[in-house]
Amino acid sequence: MNKKINKPNSLEDNDMLPEYDFSGGVRGKHYQTYREGHTVKIYESDGTVTVQYFTLEEGAVLLEPDVREYFPDSEAVNRALRGLIALIPEKRQIIETKAE
Repeated sequence: MNKKINKPNSLEDNDMLPEYDFSGGVRGKHYQTYREGHTVKIYESDGTVTVQYFTLEEGAVLLEPDVREYFPDSEAVNRALRGLIALIPEKRQIIETKAE
């Protein structure tokens, strides 16, 4: 007699349980405020709360996913931007300062 053994769903395989309902979710709802900085509260088993604040470092830039496909790291971004800077004529900079 063969018995079928049911394996319990392992959280290691997929931590998204079937009872999660995201049908009313809005993609990107908190995206902008998250980029500006956010707070994480960690509730310990002894009742204490650890608060961690996360913000972007000064000068840090977040790339959108479609841009990240072409520029995977800061070196690639800086190389591309330096190439664009080299295309800006110096006369344009002089004209802009005279207009002020």
